[in-house]
Amino acid sequence: MVPIVDNMKETKAPGERYRSPAVEQASQILFFLAGARSPYMSLIEISARVGIHKSKAFSILEALQKFGLVQRNVDGAGYGLGPGLVSLSRRVLDDLSPPRLAQPILEELARHTDSTAVLGLITDGNVFIAAKCEGEGSVGVTMRIGHRLPLTYGAHGKAIAAFMPQEERDRLLQRKDLYFHGKASKLNKTRLRQELSQCRRDGFAEDLGVVNRGLNVVAAPVFGPSGTPVGFIEVFVLFSPEGVHRFGPMVAEAGKALSRQLGAEVDNTPADESTKRQLSTDKRVKNNVKNKNVGQEKE
Repeated sequence: MVPIVDNMKETKAPGERYRSPAVEQASQILFFLAGARSPYMSLIEISARVGIHKSKAFSILEALQKFGLVQRNVDGAGYGLGPGLVSLSRRVLDDLSPPRLAQPILEELARHTDSTAVLGLITDGNVFIAAKCEGEGSVGVTMRIGHRLPLTYGAHGKAIAAFMPQEERDRLLQRKDLYFHGKASKLNKTRLRQELSQCRRDGFAEDLGVVNRGLNVVAAPVFGPSGTPVGFIEVFVLFSPEGVHRFGPMVAEAGKALSRQLGAEVDNTPADESTKRQLSTDKRVKNNVKNKNVGQEKE
């Protein structure tokens, strides 16, 4: 018997015919990173979730990184969403962009403090000034939109680091280029630990003329939907340290207000558990030091 040969090609549904596996896999990666439990995920986690080989996932991630759609973590360990997505979504999210949402908050801060208030956003291990509002005083501080600063610089560096997940914060503090107190050579880690602990209690960080002599700064973190810091709100003041202490809670509340508008549950974020554990550790250390001092006095 002569076999019957079916010369008809396999037909595909109209929608299937024009599918691109690489584009689908890139899209899956982006959506996975958007909903991931951590702002940065490893190559192994990404490839396993999407169901492709590590080499394929790496190639796609490199292409996405080229266009700023994903970015590497500060220490290179992991991938997260990149700032290039902002430009892609600008038409859709124009009214929901952090700078636009922050503007009335910054205006109120500048009016109440008679100082310059700015919004900074984190990208590629640095921060850049995304929005600002200058006070009406005759003397003030001018910041250029787009100006870049180190992530760990001064008050905003402490505000961000204090509320990072503990593992990420530990990795950050192992770096040598830390500018919390100005030049890296001026860093005092004992003092920094105390400042981070204080920031977790107060919700804001201060720099009283340490980084720039005569300029006092108070900063608070801004959280994204995942509950981790995505930026900061900061006020530059030329008055006394007492004024900084007085305006600190106001800046902290401004950071929370913007965080809520960005989708963060600021009173119940994933980072809160890490922060609560760290606060508990801070309290135990403080009590141990106090008990030790009491014991020494009795002797």
